[in-house]
Amino acid sequence: MARRRRQSGRKVNGILLLDKPLGISSNAALQRVKKLFNAQKAGHTGSLDPLATGLLPICFGEATKMSSFLLDADKSYEVVVKLGVKTTTGDAEGEIVSQQSDVKITQAQLNDVLPDFIGAIEQIPPMYSALKQNGQPLYKLARQGIEVERKPRQVTIHDLNVISLKDDLLEIHVRCSKGTYIRTLAEDIGDQIGCGAHVARLRRVSVAAFDGKEMLTIDQLEELFETQGFEAMDETLLPIDSSLGQWPEIKLTDDVAYFLKKGQAVLVPKAPTHGWVRIYAGQERFLGVGCILDDGRVAPKRLVNM
Repeated sequence: MARRRRQSGRKVNGILLLDKPLGISSNAALQRVKKLFNAQKAGHTGSLDPLATGLLPICFGEATKMSSFLLDADKSYEVVVKLGVKTTTGDAEGEIVSQQSDVKITQAQLNDVLPDFIGAIEQIPPMYSALKQNGQPLYKLARQGIEVERKPRQVTIHDLNVISLKDDLLEIHVRCSKGTYIRTLAEDIGDQIGCGAHVARLRRVSVAAFDGKEMLTIDQLEELFETQGFEAMDETLLPIDSSLGQWPEIKLTDDVAYFLKKGQAVLVPKAPTHGWVRIYAGQERFLGVGCILDDGRVAPKRLVNM
């Protein structure tokens, strides 16, 4: 019988709000932070392109069990759109494929166009994306000069507000559902205006209930480690249940919690009648998340081991 490989590193639990720097992938940022914390287990909750910066929640240890809920959450971005220039990738990294000089877009034109992009809209995923076709990421095909047909996907733009408009640079704030391609949104806005466009800068400013005010950079984390060590770094982590504040909570007695931790659905007086819930033992100990069954019982779905 093969021996189970022992994990190296510390058992760290919690959520770090990382301010991902420009020029590196989300996975590269994750690996640097994981190494800095000397953590056994860590994962991020939704990739940002190398040219994007901003909020990248990183889940450590038992918090990774909640990462899918952050992946599915709404997100907000501050985007600088370069009007009049289309690129192969939809951002500043690509080659220019068309260009208009002396682009002058008015606020009135934007007022006519932007409302069309609010609400449920369809997007065709870009070729330069991690979406797979027959097991092959689209961006790998695009780098080979291959373009394939992609089916439109429905996403939701909750808010789309102009921050500033100066010459050919349009800065907007976007709050959207999961799966939204901001590069595609910028390109579609440019096409509807009639000048073309691409993303010049992109910064994520919120994920679910996290608004980025507590973000830390890698440089700040390195300085904290060098001056104060692991204990101070661990204090920067948010509790596992901080990502689930939008769900109602239920509190179980120790006896009822015992059966729930065995995987059994339990009956809880005055519990919500439907949906997801946060589950606690006593007043404070977070057990995980569950959902309400048709018969009113609470069924465990993701439990933490702490």
